[in-house]
Amino acid sequence: MDPMFWLQFLVVMFCVAVGGRLGGVGLGAAGGLGVCIMVLVLGVQPGSPPVSVLLIITAVIACTSVLQGAGGLDLLVRLAEKLLRKWPRAITFVGPFVCSFFVMLVGTAYVAFAVYPVVAEVAASAKVRPERAVSASVICAGIGVMASPMSAAMAAMVGIMSTQGVAFWQILAVSVPTFLCATACAALSVFWRGKELEDDPEFQRRLANGDYQWLAGGEMTANFKPEPYAKLSVTIFLIGILCSILIGSVPGLRPEWTVGEKVSQLPIPSLIQMVMLATAFVIILLCRVPSHKFASGSVFRSGLIGVVGVFGIAWLTGTFFDQHTKMLSEVFSTAAQEAPWLFCIVAFCLSTVIFSPTVSTTIMMPIGLKLGLPPEFLVGTWACCYGDFLVPGGAQIGCTAFDRTGTTKLGSFVINHSYLRPGLVFVVSGTVIGWCFSKLVF
Repeated sequence: MDPMFWLQFLVVMFCVAVGGRLGGVGLGAAGGLGVCIMVLVLGVQPGSPPVSVLLIITAVIACTSVLQGAGGLDLLVRLAEKLLRKWPRAITFVGPFVCSFFVMLVGTAYVAFAVYPVVAEVAASAKVRPERAVSASVICAGIGVMASPMSAAMAAMVGIMSTQGVAFWQILAVSVPTFLCATACAALSVFWRGKELEDDPEFQRRLANGDYQWLAGGEMTANFKPEPYAKLSVTIFLIGILCSILIGSVPGLRPEWTVGEKVSQLPIPSLIQMVMLATAFVIILLCRVPSHKFASGSVFRSGLIGVVGVFGIAWLTGTFFDQHTKMLSEVFSTAAQEAPWLFCIVAFCLSTVIFSPTVSTTIMMPIGLKLGLPPEFLVGTWACCYGDFLVPGGAQIGCTAFDRTGTTKLGSFVINHSYLRPGLVFVVSGTVIGWCFSKLVF
């Protein structure tokens, strides 16, 4: 390896490290800076940004934003509250599954953020240590995008794997059961964690000082009035999801064109893009969504921030690996094929500093393919790209505050927090279980 390789590698690592700490737009901007240095200073030929992936993510964001504008997301949140309050004593298991289900349905973890306070209060009201339910719920809901047909991470995975002939249904057939099994493992790992709530010293201190009073709960759901077309918008959204999955999974339903002697079929990424945009239009038309609500919600803003992050950093890593594909393949392909689990460890370590499963997927999956790893292995071990919980982010910090009993903690050494155990259990079990499911599906 010549010195130029190491210089370019340092540029990539610097931009990933700094951009990862900034997150969002900062991550994309750091990637853009890296591309500038690589091309304008070091004379490297620029790679192609992942246009197909970016367009899928944009279309999904547009559809979900319109759903939010029609009141559909608020309706789903209230339904989640009702389910959580139905089985209070089992909140350690119910919380992660309910929060994750709505993330899987909508495709964004932000829908669960409004439900986390309910998880904490239901647990406390049932005299269950809230740390158990809160930590497992935050981890599982955050990783729920790997099982959602509408998430940006799934869009990236579909866009990358479609080039290898992997069908949409095959990815879902592996990721959905893997996610459900790993969620059960994560919840079980914290089921007996710590002292019971009434024996916890911090809770006793807060109770004695008057910093905590028991709540009856239920006020949010009781006072909620859904938008007039909220149910209709959710129904249309579900129909759009089913159409994407059905048409994308059955090759005979996708149109074909013959140009000369070559027969080409509608690509799955293009299918998802057009169906999602069409679904958004139908929701706007039938649910009478005001134009000022199209892009005013939190989903649209956070989604576009994610698009910028994927755009910049994926362009940077693509430029670097396109330049050195042959050399890296010769050096690492044998090691990757003989010990593929090393790739999973590297992917996990990278994801801990990227803070975005979508970006981690966009970076690592193409690298795995270039190293000669089979697509079925990458689909099966996809859970290893979800290490963004290691350093507490917005969801972890916010949900620590939601637990008014004080049992959920961030830790004094940054990574020794309440979310570490369920996160590691989820990733390890999800990687192994997913690999097993991939053997059955492929």
